[in-house]
Amino acid sequence: MKKFFLPLLSQKRIAGGALVLAITQFAASICGFLRDRAFSVMFPLQNDPIGVASVYIAAFRPSDLLFQLFVMSSLSVILVPFLASHLAHDKRDEMNRVTCSILVIFGSAFGVMVLLAGIFFPWIAPHMVKFTGPSLQLYIQFGRFALLTNALFVLGNTLGQYLIAVQKYWIYGITPIIWALGTIGGIYFLTPVFGPIGAMYGTLIGTILYIIGRLFGAFQTGFKFMLPTTGILHADVAQMGWLIIPRMMALGALQLQLLLIDRLGSGLGNGVVAINQFASNFESVIPGIAGIAIAQSVFSLLGQAHAKGEKKQFWNYVQKGIWMNLALTIPGAIAMVLLTSVAAWMLHLHPPVSGTFQVALMIYALAVPFESVNHILLRAFYSMKNTLIPALTTALSAACGITSGYLLVHSYGIYALAIAYIVTQMMQTLFLSAGLVMDSQKQKRITNLELRSTNLS
Repeated sequence: MKKFFLPLLSQKRIAGGALVLAITQFAASICGFLRDRAFSVMFPLQNDPIGVASVYIAAFRPSDLLFQLFVMSSLSVILVPFLASHLAHDKRDEMNRVTCSILVIFGSAFGVMVLLAGIFFPWIAPHMVKFTGPSLQLYIQFGRFALLTNALFVLGNTLGQYLIAVQKYWIYGITPIIWALGTIGGIYFLTPVFGPIGAMYGTLIGTILYIIGRLFGAFQTGFKFMLPTTGILHADVAQMGWLIIPRMMALGALQLQLLLIDRLGSGLGNGVVAINQFASNFESVIPGIAGIAIAQSVFSLLGQAHAKGEKKQFWNYVQKGIWMNLALTIPGAIAMVLLTSVAAWMLHLHPPVSGTFQVALMIYALAVPFESVNHILLRAFYSMKNTLIPALTTALSAACGITSGYLLVHSYGIYALAIAYIVTQMMQTLFLSAGLVMDSQKQKRITNLELRSTNLS
């Protein structure tokens, strides 16, 4: 039995890495649910005049837009293939130098952005949402804390990519749980003392613990603060510059979609943003457990296979990842539709909010298989250091989603927000699949031409 289970649980295998990430992602999803429930208990959606939960959610959108656009555009998927390439050739020192170069450059640049955004946020805020009065004032307070939180995430997320590259998934998966627990603790224990801002205090505490955990994990795997010998800018970071631009387009489009959708929701009522996000969070549980877990587990393997020129193995990883995703997510989506009333009860929602939430969740469930497969398709491109096609397809699909939301919101209200999300995920699956097939055919043509050239010579 040990000979069977120990290899399966190994973080060096797709199944083992995916299982570790699935377990931790499931635990993180439970914590996310407990956070949403905490808001529902402490600030009931049906009779909260300020809409604290909605304000908290919406307040992160501007800082998330900056963070995703200028930081995660290089960290989330571009950094791992570079680190995996060095790991494949046993160049640990180069991994450390690339990571430290990223920390210094992006940490400094984003710190300046956060400072400026925080100063001017009271003037920016009214253009981001349709909140007014006390809700708008709380949004400004929350927004500044969200900027500080994302500034700290530069360190935590950079180290997270390092942990993925060396396939240390346990510590990578546990730290988001710690972060969510900080927010939950803030809602229950700090809001009675400090008021609604207590939720943000808890988030800040959770962020600090998140960083400490990843620092510990990185140092355990051999990470050292080691700058490049030629200065702060590592050659890999310079090369990333060309890859970052398309990725900025993609992440910018996605975050802009979230911001605009929340702006639409904030004009429909104080609790609408929260209801929509609660339904979206429930929908994301299955793609998070299956889609992200399998995609993150296979990501480093895809990067190493591409670095070694093992094309057949590369496509084998892609196909396995997709089939594993579909086998888990389609039954999961069906179960989600059947259990919407249970989800509303678990979130401590009451009529009429609970009924609205259930319908929204049914609509969101349709996106589950598409979103899960997209995680694999995206990482297939990123492992080849191809960010242009994912950027174009993501921007196009986000544009389709935003357009559908704006066209349908006056007729379907909150449900138009869920429909917009489905349109985005379906279009992205279509565009990415077409792009991957076209890229594969292109590579085959290049290989055939090289073979013909060799035979002729």
